[in-house]
Amino acid sequence: MDVLTALLLVHLIPVSTPKNGMSSKSRKRIMPDPVTEPPVTDPVYEALLYCNIPSVAERSMEGHAPHHFKLVSVHVFIRHGDRYPLYVIPKTKRPEIDCTLVANRKPYHPKLEAFVSHMSKGSGASFESPLNSLPLYPNHPLCEMGELTQTGVVQHLQNGQLLRDIYLKKHKLLPNDWSADQLYLETTGKSRTLQSGLALLYGFLPDFDWKKIYFRHQPSALFCSGSCYCPVRNQYLEKEQRRQYLLRLKNSQLEKTYGEMAKIVDVPTKQLRAANPIDSMLCHFCHNVSFPCTRNGCVDMEHFKVIKTHQIEDERERREKKLYLGYSVLGAHPILNQTIGRMQRATEGRKEELFALYSAHDVTLSPVLSALGLSEARFPRFAARLIFELWQDREKPSEHSVRILYNGVDVTFHTSFCQDHHKRSPKPMCPLENLVRFVKRDMFVALGGSGTNYYDACHREEF
Repeated sequence: MDVLTALLLVHLIPVSTPKNGMSSKSRKRIMPDPVTEPPVTDPVYEALLYCNIPSVAERSMEGHAPHHFKLVSVHVFIRHGDRYPLYVIPKTKRPEIDCTLVANRKPYHPKLEAFVSHMSKGSGASFESPLNSLPLYPNHPLCEMGELTQTGVVQHLQNGQLLRDIYLKKHKLLPNDWSADQLYLETTGKSRTLQSGLALLYGFLPDFDWKKIYFRHQPSALFCSGSCYCPVRNQYLEKEQRRQYLLRLKNSQLEKTYGEMAKIVDVPTKQLRAANPIDSMLCHFCHNVSFPCTRNGCVDMEHFKVIKTHQIEDERERREKKLYLGYSVLGAHPILNQTIGRMQRATEGRKEELFALYSAHDVTLSPVLSALGLSEARFPRFAARLIFELWQDREKPSEHSVRILYNGVDVTFHTSFCQDHHKRSPKPMCPLENLVRFVKRDMFVALGGSGTNYYDACHREEF
């Protein structure tokens, strides 16, 4: 498919149908191919990628390595799957989306019924408090705010099955009689992250023994555990939020769009903006539900395009201004440090925690991507996955290498710590010591100043 065809496919979405909805017929034919994406960023195309509607099995590069390399451990960071909005557009009817899991409804997965059956047996499972009070799968006829949808469950069943085919069937990462200490599972305290983690785990280890499953609770969306106090990180975040605010003020088309939408729903523009309408609009869009109408008119696709376009511009400026990079380096360091610690223990022959799963949010994955230097990476879509693989060279058993994959694409040689690897070394994989040196010391160079460790960088006075 050439770029022109891809563009034409994207524009099969009707912009002005009677109720500004999208006919399901058109919708099904739109399968954007990231390899042939439009040359100019198209807001509708970007939104489709963000929805990540489950379709045919995707191509993925996980588990690819020269034949003399052995897979030692895998560390998976996921964003939860598709969810109901966290905000509603004021004075409009909530989008009617069913959060029960139903076999004859799309999107569907062959393991869906078995997943529900298995989850219903897990009520006695031991999870770290307060996770033990959360439901193990979504089950409301009208979704609750932020609740995982059937689409979200299917996305992660699909992720889990894909990882099972590669890491278990092909690479035998875990033995058939795997033990509880070979898994490390951690999630924030939201039902959508716990349920996403369980869906992926079920796809990965179908009908797992509940006695072997223990999810740890992570109170921080940054997964910073006991290292969360970092004043300079918070200062970077404040400056980044100020940048976002100023960019919004400069966008007259965005302000006009908010004004039009506010008139339609009969609230002050300020109130509509505060309600973060894009979150609710994305839900309508991803679920093919008409945007809301009132007697004053309808919110429509043109409004959606303007707000989505601004989001894309914001991401572009965010990369240029580097404030978010400062926040990301300090925000992502604790979890990266924990990951390399786990990798280093695996290189010593330890057999615990060979498969680690962090079930998280966009605000978890985005700083990690930025800190690794993956500035061109797309904002984490629903059910995004970021994977760190650790490999051992069988010909030189003391040598270990890492691969980084984002949504199935190998991005190792786009990272700050390995982008010059080909120039300096004939080795086909990125040495683990590159990542270790980066996390322990080099990542702080991006902040300027003299700090070469996390504590000093978090407390430096001159910022």
